[in-house]
Amino acid sequence: MIEWYELIVLVFGGFLAGLINVVAGNGSAITLPLLMWLGLDANTANATNRVGGIFQTTSAIIALNKTKRVKYMIRQSYFIVPPILIGAIIGANLAVDIPESILSVCIGTVMIGLLITILSNPKKWLIPTYRANKKKTPKIWIAYFGLGLYGGFIQMGFGIFFLSISVLMAKYALKDGNIMKLFTAFLMTIPSFIIFALSDSIDWVYGLTLAIGTASGARFGAKKVVHHPKASAITRKVLIAVILVAIIKMYQPLVLELTR
Repeated sequence: MIEWYELIVLVFGGFLAGLINVVAGNGSAITLPLLMWLGLDANTANATNRVGGIFQTTSAIIALNKTKRVKYMIRQSYFIVPPILIGAIIGANLAVDIPESILSVCIGTVMIGLLITILSNPKKWLIPTYRANKKKTPKIWIAYFGLGLYGGFIQMGFGIFFLSISVLMAKYALKDGNIMKLFTAFLMTIPSFIIFALSDSIDWVYGLTLAIGTASGARFGAKKVVHHPKASAITRKVLIAVILVAIIKMYQPLVLELTR
């Protein structure tokens, strides 16, 4: 039976994860370890985490003020949703035998490159949406398809890489890229949630408790941060913090291996 303090920890951890996912991404770095710390095995924790994910993305979409700008950015997402969903379906079914330590180092290295770009050339990340740029090109389509493959196969850091492609390649402002990310993440979460729900691998008590937190955090982020006048600057700062944590997490297996 779930203890009262576990309820508090799950709601609070879920709130932080929901807020981080809306503002930048990689909130699962909080919720997955938290669920495992409370006693769930890795597979059950991964499945249970999808409950928080579906409530979080739904809450964020509902909470967004349906301004002309938001509606425009959602329409902009129509071009990138198909390649991401197709890639995600393929990625989820890929049986690729890559050692976890090597995979972590590869992801961590890419994260370091992104961090250097953010810190050394912040202007690239604080641009307004450049409408003159051709955004519906085969190159950009393929980039989002590759992101879908990654998201379906691994998922961790999906939001970070989504914003990177949206800002650095497609030339969207961070705050606009965030709106597109929320809409895309909402659509991506639905099929995976259904699959895990039908497989009977979800701990619903933990999942629904976590969902209270993630939905609240996502709503707060969508209401108070996404529409904030300094949304891009805020997102950049949170992105730096999230990437730093992700780099540490990615290199942790290698460090532990070398120190044995």
